Amino acid sequence: MSNPETLQKQDGFQSKWGFIMACIGSAVGMANIWRFPYMVASYGGLTFLLPYFIFVVVIGASGVMEEFSLGRWGKAGPVGAFGKATEERTGSKLPGQILGALPVIGSMGLAIGYSVVMGWIFKYAKMSITGELFAMGQDMSIIGPTFGAAAPEAATLGEGIKFMVDGGLFNVGNTVWVIVAVVVSALIMYLGVAGGIEKSCKIMIPALFFLFIALAVYIAFLPGAIDGYKYIFTLNLAGLLDWKVWIYAFGQAFFSLSVAGNGSVIYGSYLGDDVEISSSARNVAIFDTMAALLAMCVIIPAMATTGGALETAGPGLMFVALPNVFNGMGFAGRIIGMFFFIAVLFAGVSSIINLYETPAAFFQEKLKMGRIPAVTLVHVVGLLIAMFIQPWTSQWMDMVSIYICPFGALLAGVMFFWVIKKDTALDAVNLGSNKKIGNWFYPFGKYVYVPLCVVCLIAGAALGGIG
Repeated sequence: MSNPETLQKQDGFQSKWGFIMACIGSAVGMANIWRFPYMVASYGGLTFLLPYFIFVVVIGASGVMEEFSLGRWGKAGPVGAFGKATEERTGSKLPGQILGALPVIGSMGLAIGYSVVMGWIFKYAKMSITGELFAMGQDMSIIGPTFGAAAPEAATLGEGIKFMVDGGLFNVGNTVWVIVAVVVSALIMYLGVAGGIEKSCKIMIPALFFLFIALAVYIAFLPGAIDGYKYIFTLNLAGLLDWKVWIYAFGQAFFSLSVAGNGSVIYGSYLGDDVEISSSARNVAIFDTMAALLAMCVIIPAMATTGGALETAGPGLMFVALPNVFNGMGFAGRIIGMFFFIAVLFAGVSSIINLYETPAAFFQEKLKMGRIPAVTLVHVVGLLIAMFIQPWTSQWMDMVSIYICPFGALLAGVMFFWVIKKDTALDAVNLGSNKKIGNWFYPFGKYVYVPLCVVCLIAGAALGGIG
């Protein structure tokens, strides 16, 4: 009989801090940097932030803890962990293993879409370092993708082919940088969990926070930045009665914390028995929120210095609106732009390696492939599909994030809170803890978190995505 623990015994996180850095890296991504600031701007500063903070606490104290615990208890990714859950309840692994394939597919699907986005981020980071971005002045529409956003006219693109996507333009001439993004992800993962993922995140995540803090401090002293802060700290009590504020704040927290039944489960499977789940989940939620707030404190005041309309920037924020703002600041803007895109690059790389890790681990666990062949396989397949879907990246990401990811989170929640026996679940979450978690955790997860996953799935389908 095969031993599902073999992979984890061979490789895993070497320290609690390394695990936390990797988990923060998996959570901190485009949802924090790209989407969070314009959601805050669109729904009114503190009016959006207060519900967001509430849902971060709710999801961090239930879904994040549950997925870490499920992975460590199962000593495997979602397929193995779900299989172990149904085996305990019914005596058969097969139903859980079949259901566990969905989060693996979701992780691979997101990794493919992320590969396209990361191609653009690598390109912009390179152009910000060389000064090409600054030299283009304030007309970034000639190079930037719109990812399905509305574009008033067909711009003359510097390279590639123009495609109409939902009324917008998408430049598919970025294949070289998509290859770069995928190769970088593969090289890190070749080095293993401890040697590649953990070590790289120990460098990238602190660097990301340092860069964002430096940017936030500098921008705070620019003329006009105070207007951005005034907006951030504005509370409209009547706005709190708007159901859209709550549903989009919930979606932002849900997707920002990366509960999807895949990445957090697989990282949990690499976790030692001496690590306290509750404090790890708390740290991940805190640092993930801090990253989003730092991005907000960079982007909203920066837009305020030029009078830019952040709430209408939408998906074009990072690739069109912000470079326009930075390039309008003179030479200092060139430095700001360089710091910003390097920070975004670190956030993206730390996320994409987590997304590719789940399918790679699946091939290692179930097909007994070696680390390098498994990593190579998922990246080659991911690259081929990513190059093909470039004109439809927005639709691809919507399909995965609206349907597959919430369903994966729901399945993981059901396995832990409904299928696994209560005593088993509590033992799993309390393993390594000096102080046992309160009696609130199990019913809270069962009757609050799991229904919230259903809400996320239904609301996302009805509204075309909420996170």
